[in-house]
Amino acid sequence: MGIRALLKRAVIVMAAGLVLAQVIRPDRTNPPIDPAKTLVAIAHPPANVQAILDRGCRDCHTNQTVWPWYTNVAPISWFVAGHVTEGRHNLSFSTWADYPPALKVKRLAQMCDLVQRGEMPLTTYLLLHRDAALSDEDRQAICDWTDAQSGQ
Repeated sequence: MGIRALLKRAVIVMAAGLVLAQVIRPDRTNPPIDPAKTLVAIAHPPANVQAILDRGCRDCHTNQTVWPWYTNVAPISWFVAGHVTEGRHNLSFSTWADYPPALKVKRLAQMCDLVQRGEMPLTTYLLLHRDAALSDEDRQAICDWTDAQSGQ
């Protein structure tokens, strides 16, 4: 069998695999939100910080994720849904009231630390959401606010 025939079979197998992968659909729901339990309702970030958090953090750290068309296509859908699930698990602005006070302080410190180190928003998120990139001023505004909230 020639190389051309092998390549043709490989392409057919890969295409069939991608078609079959579409059957496995991750959960892409946004749970209901109690507006009184959100970070905005409880911590009252200033308008500039709220805008930064909305622009750079909302899709993975709230129950208000915007699911673009490509989140319907496997394996991208698995990747994105996994990141959203992990993001909501680690820090959810939608359920801020449910965190004990010590955990709120810890999450605020982590928020500042991660944005200062450039680890948030994720690089993979920024590839398709360039408007979510944080400037030095954005990072400083977040850290000034989180420090004030933590009583530091």
